[in-house]
Amino acid sequence: MRAAGHAVALTLEAMREAVRPGVTTKQLDEVAERRLRSLGARSAPSLVYDFPGWTCISVNDEAVHGIPGDRVLLAGDLVTLDVTAELDGFMADAAITVPVAEVDDESARLCLCAADALQRGIAAARAGSAVSEIGRAVEAEVERQGFRVLRELTGHGIGRTIHEPPTVHNHEAPGQTAVLDEGAVITIEPIISTTTRSARMLADGWTVATADGSRAAHAEHTIAVFHDGAVVLTAA
Repeated sequence: MRAAGHAVALTLEAMREAVRPGVTTKQLDEVAERRLRSLGARSAPSLVYDFPGWTCISVNDEAVHGIPGDRVLLAGDLVTLDVTAELDGFMADAAITVPVAEVDDESARLCLCAADALQRGIAAARAGSAVSEIGRAVEAEVERQGFRVLRELTGHGIGRTIHEPPTVHNHEAPGQTAVLDEGAVITIEPIISTTTRSARMLADGWTVATADGSRAAHAEHTIAVFHDGAVVLTAA
């Protein structure tokens, strides 16, 4: 899984460097395809779900699962780059939200908040602890900074396929009793918005956006959980 995680990290780095006004989301996806192929990795969403792209690329109010296409990025946009790769039978998943050139102050703070909440969630992930501790830590940080968790969207276990148990909520979900085992591999992925806790599916059947059209940000790592803390598998 370390190899898959390394491929994800290198691919996100290449995509991030390519973000600029005038580039299309399809062009960013092509950057990812070239990088993943060069590493011997494949697109996990395409393999598992027949997703129509190598990566998920979402813009502004789009929270997750945006389809790469002809959309041109403009200065002031927020673009979320979400890479899930398969390598040697294992999968890893990470995401970042990147400002396109200069963005307004609220959008900049939203991106930083998602990253901060991710670190809070990672710090709460220890073998023997309840999975719900992660969600409590994530939402507390998001709310402290004045933003909202999109509650329908979650992290998850990952390994031989993309979505495995347990579900990793970004809030303290009622009835969540799962405990993290030593060596468990999960994603933690705060997916947040400026004003709403609700999301909606767009007409393409893939893209999930904020219910009220407010901007979204997404930060994600794949981690391995141990009694003395977590190891990030998708770090650069």
